[in-house]
Parts: sequence; C-alpha cells; structure tokens
Amino acid sequence: MKLEVARQLIAETRAAGERRGLKPLSVVVLDAGGQVRAFEREDGASNARFEIAFGKANGALALGMGSRALMARAEQQPYFIDAVAGAIGGSLIPVPGGVLVQTPDGELIGAVGVTGDTSDNDEAAAVDAIKAASLVPTTG
Repeated sequence: MKLEVARQLIAETRAAGERRGLKPLSVVVLDAGGQVRAFEREDGASNARFEIAFGKANGALALGMGSRALMARAEQQPYFIDAVAGAIGGSLIPVPGGVLVQTPDGELIGAVGVTGDTSDNDEAAAVDAIKAASLVPTTG
C-alpha cells in the first residue's frame, strides 16, 4: 500500500468520524504484510489506542477476515482465537473495527484498524473511508 493511500484512509476515517459525531478516533493502516504505513491518534483519545487499532487490523490480516468475523469466530471457537493471538504475539483484537482493504479487482493491499468509539462505529468509519478512497472494504 502506498503511503499516500494510507494517509488518505486516515484522513477519510477521521472525516467520517467527525460527520458521524464519534468520540476521538485512533486509526492505523497496515500494508498487506502487516507493516504500519500510517497512524494517527486524535486529540482526546486515550493512550493505548495504537495497540487496540493495531490488534484489530493485524488480526484481520492474520486470518484473512475482518475483525467483525473474528468476533463471531471467537464466540464459536474461543480457544482457537486465543491460540492465534498467542502465535502472533497477542496482537489480535476480535471486535469490529479492523477492516481489510482490497483494490476493485480484488487484490488485498492492507487493513485499517479504528478505535475510540463503539466497535460498530469504529468499523463504520473505516468502511466509509475505504469506500471514499475507491477501494473495497471487507468486514466479514
């Protein structure tokens, strides 16, 4: 994922949060290999938000599904999700807010992790941002 795209995704996520009246957000964008391309924590966001946003996005990439689907999997197979979290150093947060990012032709280019409001609102802001960048979000 190009840095300019990562920055655009953060700007669009923050704009979506403002439009929706959300609490201060923290947003991380990872490339398809799980490396951080960009991160921002809005004024007023609490201090551990990087780790939470990263865990949402990293977990989505690690299992190839959005963190909403990871939540469903955790409810059905909690031992599996715990084992995966351990295998990847604990960086897996199985609640909505981690969204895979694909190009229109289906190439996975990374993930966005958002935290700061409710998990459903975090996910909605990420989806809005990905669509605004003419990319395809995957939450499930």
